[in-house]
Amino acid sequence: MIPGDAHDVRDPELPGLLLRTERDALIPLLRARPEDDFARPTAGCPAWTVRELLAHCSAALMRVVESRFEPGVFSPEANDRDIAERGDWPTARVIDELERGMTEAGPAIARAGGVLDAVALGEWVHAGDVREAFGEAGAYEGAGLPHALTLLVRVSRERDHVPLHADLDDLDDPLRLGGVPGDRPPARYIGGAATLVRLCSGRPVAGATKYELVGAEEEELNLFG
Repeated sequence: MIPGDAHDVRDPELPGLLLRTERDALIPLLRARPEDDFARPTAGCPAWTVRELLAHCSAALMRVVESRFEPGVFSPEANDRDIAERGDWPTARVIDELERGMTEAGPAIARAGGVLDAVALGEWVHAGDVREAFGEAGAYEGAGLPHALTLLVRVSRERDHVPLHADLDDLDDPLRLGGVPGDRPPARYIGGAATLVRLCSGRPVAGATKYELVGAEEEELNLFG
């Protein structure tokens, strides 16, 4: 259960917990896949293969671990450079770096005071992108989902995103996402948590569980757009 006021008090350890929880699920999956699987396209980031997406994830986390935040960091151009730098690495080396980043980034994110919390959320979403590319069930679910939902609420509040009242099939209590309602009443979502994650991260919802969205367009919910 996610408390309705989860956005009000930041838990500095939560991003690291989310990363380590996802690490324990994702890394064994990656090490068990054949090399050809890493050339598959990803629906969440259609310009990147699975391998390129993993290279982006590992590079971003190592920047956090090593406090390397030069101008333009995390821009599309910087992301492309990070991927290119890892272009001739064996896939196993990319996975090793990703595992290290998911293990060590938590304390650095905690010390940052909240400005890097969305990095952990984005990494978790990208892990879902990889699972979906592999055809794994429950791509945006798993043990990390409750932690991810708590971060999703907080990040949406801090970004003053479109107000949204979400009644989730998977939770007893509703989630209140986005900024404080003004002239516009909160939008209303009814459906599964994983589908809400897809909507809030701009991922395809074709084939996802049915849902109802009133008072907002799908694209308005995308936090990363």
